[in-house]
Amino acid sequence: MSTQAIPEVEAFAGLLRAHAATTRRFNAQLVAEHGLTLSHYEVLLRLSRAPGRRMRRVDLSQQVLLTPSGITRLLSGLEESGFVQRASCDSDARVTYAELTEEGLEKLRAASKTHVSGIRELFAAHFSASDLESLRDLLWRLPVEGAPDDAACEPPS
Repeated sequence: MSTQAIPEVEAFAGLLRAHAATTRRFNAQLVAEHGLTLSHYEVLLRLSRAPGRRMRRVDLSQQVLLTPSGITRLLSGLEESGFVQRASCDSDARVTYAELTEEGLEKLRAASKTHVSGIRELFAAHFSASDLESLRDLLWRLPVEGAPDDAACEPPS
């Protein structure tokens, strides 16, 4: 077997390494300062951007790349905290929505200040503006099935 580096494999390894490190960092920061995991944050963010601040649970699970049982467990904790509530569909009793509460929106707004500030601080410390534009352009070329092409990290105003 060759010991020569394979650029594609090295790039993928670097992506995995960076993803793991940044996910741990931002998750720890959100938990410490707001009691939310990064997954909780993403669900609240998706709901804040949805029409009526509500989504079918199955659609939400696809957008955040969780299994149906994974989204059920995650939403259960958010419901217990009062950040999300269940809502039924008037036209189809089989459909259940997850709906962001006012308390959940306020929690998200507070957490987003911390989260976006942390992202800016980390990336500004390691990349120039030009580097960031290149990195953004390169990473957005990769296909991601099931997740929307949405880079927003903050709720709508």
